[in-house]
Amino acid sequence: MKRSQGFTLIELLIVVSIILVIAAITIPCLVQSKISAAEAAAVGSIRAINTAEVSYQAAYPSVGYAVSLANLGGAEPCERSATTACLIDQGLASGSKSGYKFVIGGDSADGANSSYVVGAAPVVFDRTGIRLFCSTERGVIRQDANAGKSTTPPNAQQCAGFASLQ
Repeated sequence: MKRSQGFTLIELLIVVSIILVIAAITIPCLVQSKISAAEAAAVGSIRAINTAEVSYQAAYPSVGYAVSLANLGGAEPCERSATTACLIDQGLASGSKSGYKFVIGGDSADGANSSYVVGAAPVVFDRTGIRLFCSTERGVIRQDANAGKSTTPPNAQQCAGFASLQ
């Protein structure tokens, strides 16, 4: 009697189960890698915003620091002014980039905006990021473990309580 060529059902089930086990092990690692990359991009974006704020304040001393991200950006072709300084890319100026939301707040009690705080929070907690990040005119980037699972960027008062990024 001749034996037919090919795989038996048992052999196929074993191969499929091995593939499923490998996928179950690797998928959580891929999600964690994506979160780490998004958090690193958020820190880089905050650094870029800090640099842009210093440049903005130097270019427009009567205005002080920018009061919104839109003031730091500008659509292409960008023309420099106090409302569109062309210092950051349009994606970041819109307030969202790489899975994080960004917001700037300031204090213009004396006419010129003498301080600012930039905050970053994940768009979707535990999918696009976990930690909260912020910085002020002092240039120190701070982080919080985000135990409350917030997706709202921190304000100046919250930022003051965060630990410095190591």
